[in-house]
Amino acid sequence: MTREIPIIFSTDDNYIPYLDVAIGSLIANASKDYQYRIIVLNTGLQPDNIAKVKANEREGFVIDFIDISENVKDIKSRFKNVYHFSIVTYYRLFIASLFPQYDKILYLDCDLVVLGDISELYNTDLGENILGVVSEQYVCNTKEFRVYAEKAIGVNPDTYFNAGVLVISLEQFRKNNIENLFVNLITEYDFDLLDPDQAYLNYLCYGKTQMLPNGWNKSPTELPCEGNKNIVHYALYKKPWQYDDVIDGEYFWEYASKSPFYELILSRKANFSEKERAANDAMAKEIILHANKIVASDNTFAKKLGVRG
Repeated sequence: MTREIPIIFSTDDNYIPYLDVAIGSLIANASKDYQYRIIVLNTGLQPDNIAKVKANEREGFVIDFIDISENVKDIKSRFKNVYHFSIVTYYRLFIASLFPQYDKILYLDCDLVVLGDISELYNTDLGENILGVVSEQYVCNTKEFRVYAEKAIGVNPDTYFNAGVLVISLEQFRKNNIENLFVNLITEYDFDLLDPDQAYLNYLCYGKTQMLPNGWNKSPTELPCEGNKNIVHYALYKKPWQYDDVIDGEYFWEYASKSPFYELILSRKANFSEKERAANDAMAKEIILHANKIVASDNTFAKKLGVRG
């Protein structure tokens, strides 16, 4: 029997064109020695958008869309839309209970392209760790964000990870009660955060992560790539579908050109206004100031819950 690899994405209608690009790149480079179940978590999508993404299905690749509106209805009001983070990113916190049949799963953000064989990432040996992760390259190399990770979140900034590419041991996720702890924290506290669900994961899973080479989650920066460039993740505010000068943006366009959403993506880029660019640039500066404000606040993980490092 061929082994199944489950892979989770989450999206809304706004981001579904980029989801399609990500899935297309994943399928193009995945080993054919496995069966893949690609699961898209959502809280309602346009049927024609679903149909376009499902057109990627072929032998060995099944794409399922799962509406989790009922699962998050009681807590969704606590989710915060912060900067370029969407509330759909919170959905990854519920994977363990949504899929009791799996002991291990991959989670991927939509704003990336997969250039390597995704089965190699899935086959990472996590030992007793909850997550396989890559460091958040921008945080680790920016003074203000290093202080934010250490003083506000209460963790070592060198191991602060990006939550957009995760190998998840659902067995350990359940064993360590991560979902319930998250629900309790987000219900009891109203932390001011730069990176909402990512901060919770870094705090709750601290000391139980397997660090991976950044080639499995390479941010568009000048930092050298560790190992092969297997996943390029456009995690910063500059997206290739908005800007011309994004590092490694050519990989996105290689796969976007094969997507049924290509004309829409081109149209969005052409209509990305100077006003929107200015707002993005202002946001990038505001994040730095916000990081300093949070560190100075008494309402932080570190001060309310204690330091993990």
